[in-house]
Amino acid sequence: MSKQGKQKGRLGQQEIRDCLLETFPELEPDDVKSTIMGDTGADIQLSPKAQKIIPISIEVKRRKSGLKTVYGWMDQATNHSKGPPVVFYRSDRQPWLVVVNLEHYLSLLRGYKTDGVSFGSEKTKP
Repeated sequence: MSKQGKQKGRLGQQEIRDCLLETFPELEPDDVKSTIMGDTGADIQLSPKAQKIIPISIEVKRRKSGLKTVYGWMDQATNHSKGPPVVFYRSDRQPWLVVVNLEHYLSLLRGYKTDGVSFGSEKTKP
């Protein structure tokens, strides 16, 4: 990967890290870290505390134009109704993927509950 490509990837990781820290203010900067380019594993490292609040594996990709079709589909979904645009996509013999914009995803993540625990909260359901 070129130096410029690595810088673009690093900036993308930092943007996502910053969005997560803003969405989950109970986390400290050391809880959500952008990894060094070329490291194996998730692109955003989560501390054990952050993993309890945000139990996902994060891979960050930035491309100049490789996903133009997806953006076209999002525009189409935007024009169909007033709700947030959501694209459901599946290739042959592959599982379904769901595409939403970052703000909508973060609001879903913030409100999601699993096993009686809300993301962003360590309280259990009564």
